[in-house]
Amino acid sequence: FACLAWSHSETRLLYVAEKSRPKGQPPCPWDVPGAAWPAAEDEDEKGEQFVYHEDWGEALSTRSEPILCILDLEGLSLSVLEGVPEHLSPGQALFSSDDHGVLFVGWWHKPFRLGLNACSNRRSGIFHLDLASGSCGEHWGPGGCPGGCPGGPNGIDPLLPTELLSAENGSACSPRLSPDGQRLLYLEGVVGGPHRQCLRLRMVSWASQARLCHPVLPLQCPAQRSSPLAAFAGLYAEVLPPRCWAADSRRAVLGTPQRSRTVSPGDGRARDVTHTPHGSREGCWELLTLQWDLLVATCSAPHHPPSLVVAVLPSAGQELPLGWVPVEDTPTVPGVTWKTLTVQPPCSGQGPAAQGEPRGPLLHLGDSGDTLAVPVAPQVMLMPAPGGPHAVFDARWRPSMAALCRLGFAVLLVNYRGSLGFGQASISSLLSRVGEQDVADTQLAVEQALHREPLDPHRLALLAGSHGAFIALHLLTREPKRYQACALRSPVSNLPALLGTSDIPDWRYTSLGLPYSFERVPRAEEVATMLLRSPIAQAAQVETPVLLCVGARDRRVSPMQALELYRVLRARGVPARLLWYPEGGHALAGVETEASVFKNCAHWLLQHLGQ
Repeated sequence: FACLAWSHSETRLLYVAEKSRPKGQPPCPWDVPGAAWPAAEDEDEKGEQFVYHEDWGEALSTRSEPILCILDLEGLSLSVLEGVPEHLSPGQALFSSDDHGVLFVGWWHKPFRLGLNACSNRRSGIFHLDLASGSCGEHWGPGGCPGGCPGGPNGIDPLLPTELLSAENGSACSPRLSPDGQRLLYLEGVVGGPHRQCLRLRMVSWASQARLCHPVLPLQCPAQRSSPLAAFAGLYAEVLPPRCWAADSRRAVLGTPQRSRTVSPGDGRARDVTHTPHGSREGCWELLTLQWDLLVATCSAPHHPPSLVVAVLPSAGQELPLGWVPVEDTPTVPGVTWKTLTVQPPCSGQGPAAQGEPRGPLLHLGDSGDTLAVPVAPQVMLMPAPGGPHAVFDARWRPSMAALCRLGFAVLLVNYRGSLGFGQASISSLLSRVGEQDVADTQLAVEQALHREPLDPHRLALLAGSHGAFIALHLLTREPKRYQACALRSPVSNLPALLGTSDIPDWRYTSLGLPYSFERVPRAEEVATMLLRSPIAQAAQVETPVLLCVGARDRRVSPMQALELYRVLRARGVPARLLWYPEGGHALAGVETEASVFKNCAHWLLQHLGQ
């Protein structure tokens, strides 16, 4: 939701805030998330003291009712914008070109909120709120439709000065207005389905009264095979850079994962894409900002921390090549090398995306898989990709991975079919095959790495998180003798148990290829299928020592999943240890938490590998 935007006159600041509620005593650890504790006694008399208030889930547990505010620096006044329909949660706002309106993203939160973090499939739209109509309140007040929201076309009250600019049933975000104020660029995805997906880049002709919307980038560019764009696998960025427009208001620059790399396609003037070469064939490049046609970016690799580079964007049609100039370079880490390998799974008869078709010099797992291997010593640590399950391991700098290499490990980072950066068909191929295709692809990557590299097959370990931990547990049950140690963060072990505990219950149905609706309740056969796909059902096969790290405040994957697994392992005499971080969320983020998790995981693996 976050935003902090100047008006073009530079006299007003637009920002988003959380609508306040009476505060009372702090909730106990076992209280329902989002429960309110008003301090005023009259709230108790009204029966409001224990009313449940929804929030937006993992990493957004303090976000429930965002409101848009304007700080007037000349008049020294603070206003809350009224006119935002009450069924929307606004955010990512900016002023229109004439300062007479506000553009914002509105997320539908009826009938109830689903987790929003790392989910590009929630219904949302790009809206324009007309300030000239006098709908901007002069003082703090409610952030909804005055007197209710009866609704009209698109669910918007026709009497309110709010206009929907994007598709009615889409998932839109990241509005970016061109310097001349004539074009509005934004990302758009499909509502429902995979929580991360290939996105479209769309543009609204702001100068037109008809507000014409044009596609700039479809899901995948229909380029000829001889074209440099033939290998463009689509757009997967969660957000656009805050400043992505060129000074001519005809081109935009942004970054996106492309297989094991993150690159910067640009040039939106004619719905074309130009790959901006970086002078390096491998690695990860991220655009920080584009201002006055000066590109500022970072480049990194598994053995090279991020370096700051700049370049001047040439005139239209002359973008290639870009002359990058280093501003601040960082030395490579000694003793760490890396490369990409290519793997193709056997044909399964389930279509091209499921069978796999190698594209380029990557360790492919079919149409959409690759692995980054960092061989240093005769020993392997396997890391299935995290992210529930649509994520990607690109060739960026990861301090923890470099540290593991310095400790003597060889690190294998696996992108199975279903990872981001390999096309929408690849993402869709994993639906209904979770716990099968992803596990088989990871297992194949291990076999291929052991066959091609000087690695010790008798000293293997697993380190993974979230859905990656789900894959790791499946590997432990399939080959109980193969791995000597395992360390897991926020593991998924019991799929049906997540239906009532996760902030994204819709994913449990989508992962099985089933449609989801807000009113849906699980059926016995569906729960049975989920359980059969769950590692907990085969936990009796696990013999490998397992370390579990969980956050007590995890809203995505309940820490009870790890506790249930821990008890089963202990009961069967399997060495197991559970680390419980009281303030930790799903990502187990924060300096102290991250340091503790890394230290304990590294120690556990070294201990059980006999080092």
